[in-house]
Amino acid sequence: MKQVISLLCLLTLSLPVFAADKPANLDELLQQVKRERVLEQQQNQVREDEFAKAHDQQASLLAQAKQELAAQEKRTQKLNTIFNEQEQRLAEQQSLLDDKSGSLGELFGTVRQVANDSRAVLESSMTNVQYPERVDFLNELSDSKQQPTIEELRQLWLTLQEEMTASGKVEKFTTPIITTTGDVEDKQVTRIGVFTAFTDGIFLRYLPETGNLVELARQPVDRFRKVVSEFEDAQPGELLPTVIDPTRGAIMALLVQTPTLKERIEQGGWIGYIILVLGAIGLIIALIQFLSLTKDGHGIAKQQKQKEASQKNPLGRILSVYNDRLAHDVETLSLKLDEAILREMPKLERGLITLAILAAVAPMLGLLGTVSGMIETFQSITLFGTGDPKLMSGGISQALVTTELGLAVAIPLLLIHSGLSSKSNRLVQILDEESAAIVARNAEKQHDQSV
Repeated sequence: MKQVISLLCLLTLSLPVFAADKPANLDELLQQVKRERVLEQQQNQVREDEFAKAHDQQASLLAQAKQELAAQEKRTQKLNTIFNEQEQRLAEQQSLLDDKSGSLGELFGTVRQVANDSRAVLESSMTNVQYPERVDFLNELSDSKQQPTIEELRQLWLTLQEEMTASGKVEKFTTPIITTTGDVEDKQVTRIGVFTAFTDGIFLRYLPETGNLVELARQPVDRFRKVVSEFEDAQPGELLPTVIDPTRGAIMALLVQTPTLKERIEQGGWIGYIILVLGAIGLIIALIQFLSLTKDGHGIAKQQKQKEASQKNPLGRILSVYNDRLAHDVETLSLKLDEAILREMPKLERGLITLAILAAVAPMLGLLGTVSGMIETFQSITLFGTGDPKLMSGGISQALVTTELGLAVAIPLLLIHSGLSSKSNRLVQILDEESAAIVARNAEKQHDQSV
C-alpha cells in the first residue's frame, strides 16, 4: 500500500500541477490523477496537431532551402568561373605591368642615384649658403620609396641647372659670417663660382657640416688680399684679376695647417736654437771682418796712389819699414818686410778660422737633432704603435727641421768664409807684391852704387 502511494506521489510530481489543493485521501488522489490524465491527453493531442502542422511547414521550408542551395551552388559555380577568368586576367595585367614598369623602375633607380650623388656635391658646394633648401629636397627624393612624380623630376633638373649656372657666376650677397673670434656677423660676401669667397679682403672657407662661411684663421700673403680687395670694389662690367682656389677651399684649408717660420723653428727644439745662435755669431763675425777688410782694401788702394807712408793701413805700415831705413842691405830689408807682412796677416785673416769651425759644427748639430728626433719617434712607436702618424710627427719634424737648420746655417757660413778668404788673400797678395817691388828697387839701387 505504501509503495502504491509513493508511486502515485512520484507521478503527481512528474506532471504539471493543476490543482491548488493537495488531496486529503486516496480517493481524492485517484480522482485528481484521472483528471490530470485527461488533461494531459488533451495537451498531447494539441501538441501532435501542432507538430503535424509544423511538419508540413518544415517540409516546405526544406524544399525552399534546397531550392535556395541549388541557386547558391549555381551562383558559386558562376562566381568561380568569373574568379578564374579575373585571376587569369589579373596575371596577364600584372605581367604587362611588370613589362611596362621595367623602364620606370630603372628610371626610379637612376633618379635616386642622381639625387644621392647630387646631394653630396651640393652639400660641399659654396652655393649651398644661398640655397640651403635644395639639400632637403634631395634628401627626400633619395630616401623616397615611391616612383618620382613629374614635378619632382622637373625640380631635380632645375636644381642641377641652378648649380651649373651658379658655378659660373660672380655674385654678391649678404649672409652670416663666423669670424676668427667666434662671433657671427652679417657681411656682404663676394662669391666666385664655387671656388672662392671673400669679404672685405678676407678669404672665407665653407663648412659643409654647418653650412656656414668662416674666416680663415691664417690669411694668404698681403698681395693676394690686395687683389681681392680691389676686385670687391670693382664696378659692374669692369675686368680685374682675382684669386681662385681651384680645389674649392682645400688649399685654403691646408694654409691654416701650414706652420709659420717661428713654428718650424720651435719644432727644432733646443738644438735648433743652438744652431741659430751659432749662425748669428758667425754672421756677426763675418760682418765685422768684411767691414775691416773693406776698410783695409780702401786704405791700401789709397796708399798705392800716395808716396808718403801712412800708419792707418797695412801697406803704409809695411812701407814705413823701408822709409825708416832700418835695413841697409837687400836681405835684411826682405826679412823686415816679411816680418811686417806677418804682423798684418792675423788682422787680415781674423775670424776666418772661427767661421770655418762654425760652418763645420752647424751640420753636425743638425745631425745630432736628427738622431734625437728619430729616438723620440721610435719611443712614440714603442708606446703607441704606428696606427696614428700624428704621434710620430713631432720626432720626425725635429729630425728634419734640425737638419734643415744645420744646412741653412752651414752653407751661407761656408760661402761667406770662402768670400772673405779670397778677399783677405787678395790683400795679402797686394802686400807681397809691394814688398817684392821695394826689395827689387833697393837691390837695383845697390847694384848701381856698386858699379
